[in-house]
Amino acid sequence: MLELRGVRKSYESPTGEELQVFHDVTLDVGAGEFVAARGPSGCGKSTLLLVCGTLLRPDAGSVRVGGTDVYALTANRRARLCAERVGFVFQQFHLVPYLTVRENVLARTIALGVEDAPGRADALLDRFGIGGRAGHHPAQLSTGERQRAGLARALLGSPGLVLADEPTGNLDDENGRVVLDALSEFAKAGGAVLMATHDSVAAEAADRSIFLAGPSTDLNLAQRPAMSGTKS
Repeated sequence: MLELRGVRKSYESPTGEELQVFHDVTLDVGAGEFVAARGPSGCGKSTLLLVCGTLLRPDAGSVRVGGTDVYALTANRRARLCAERVGFVFQQFHLVPYLTVRENVLARTIALGVEDAPGRADALLDRFGIGGRAGHHPAQLSTGERQRAGLARALLGSPGLVLADEPTGNLDDENGRVVLDALSEFAKAGGAVLMATHDSVAAEAADRSIFLAGPSTDLNLAQRPAMSGTKS
């Protein structure tokens, strides 16, 4: 579902020096897999997800989603593919403040023609225990409710790949478990999940973990035996 080959990404530091975030990354995430990308804050996990999700072009290498080389597409075709095949769960939720919860969930389907999108949105909101909040605005929700709304938005439209950036970072244990269980169920149903997290407890929900060492001139994404409770 997701294939990275020789991917490299760097930024220019304030002093003009090149800061290499990761180099020569090769990674496969197949249908039915839940993979955790782990490492300390600032090590490049969020950058990796943006590259995988067609939102940040790498300096070199190829990224394929569902077999399509996404950065070989025009910007419009790439945006369409992202909307159809990729769902995002953000740590900061990124809900549109002037839309209701239901409208936020439905927003990504406007251009896709998803069959019975309103009914599916209502079903997801009920599933995550916020059906009664459908007409509220994000500012009227708790932190956990906002993340569950973001999760419903990501899953509506049945994407093949879900990218989750620290999805439990702002949540209590109960709400964190709701999110992790939903991601696990999505993978078991044949989807692919790549989750960025620094939390070893959250990583235990994944099938395997990959590790980012941290920013340096020779940073590499490497796979190694996971910590207790996780697979590698």
